Amino acid sequence: PAHGTSCWCVLVQRQPLFGGFGRRRSGPRSHFTMCDRVPEPFNSRRELRMRRPDDWHHHLRDGPDVLRDTVRAAARAFSRAIIMPNLVPPVTTVAAAGEYRERIEAALAASGGAPGSFTPLMTLYLTDTTTVAAVEAAAASGFIKAFKLYPAGATTNSDSGVTDYAKIEPALRAMAAHGLVLCVHGEVTDPAVDVFDRERVFVRTRLPQLISMAPGLKIVLEHLSTKEAVESVLHGGPNLAGTITPQHL
Repeated sequence: PAHGTSCWCVLVQRQPLFGGFGRRRSGPRSHFTMCDRVPEPFNSRRELRMRRPDDWHHHLRDGPDVLRDTVRAAARAFSRAIIMPNLVPPVTTVAAAGEYRERIEAALAASGGAPGSFTPLMTLYLTDTTTVAAVEAAAASGFIKAFKLYPAGATTNSDSGVTDYAKIEPALRAMAAHGLVLCVHGEVTDPAVDVFDRERVFVRTRLPQLISMAPGLKIVLEHLSTKEAVESVLHGGPNLAGTITPQHL
């Protein structure tokens, strides 16, 4: 992690979910977007050398004082980042995401960062009332890459999250059709389920439901912290990936 409220993660995946993942960029600052495996003869310890990575789960939060610090820290370490939308109020529309992106870019400039040196990849907050039209608008925007599913009451600023999974099926199908990614906070909120079992139960019950609702949908199971979640990603096929964040372990 950099410091403050910012965080970093790696993406466990089989196929590219966010365009350009893992590809070498051209030009004088050529680098791998995630990591570069050191050739075996060069280093027998099989190390991964992180050059200019992307962060696939980043909370910048909001407000000029906070963004000044979190954006500066993020830009110092990363080339791009998937920006989580659980602000107050949550980022639920293209307009709100655009305004948030402008605040991030303003904070980058205020901290002395060069234009284009850090790219925020924006997400929208999925709710029971997210419409197909909202998904289509997100896809047409060009800068929104994913929707984030928070089960209502599961985590920070999740009160506006999903309460009825049947209500989001049309939006999920639209996301699949338009190539948008669904990032999932994988946790059930049933108080009868122990807090340390809530990811396991989600993986066994809710995750298969989400996959069946929109079979072509690309899904990222966020901040894996159980063996069962990791195994579900490893054996879940090309449209299922997962992130690992040290602060969630």
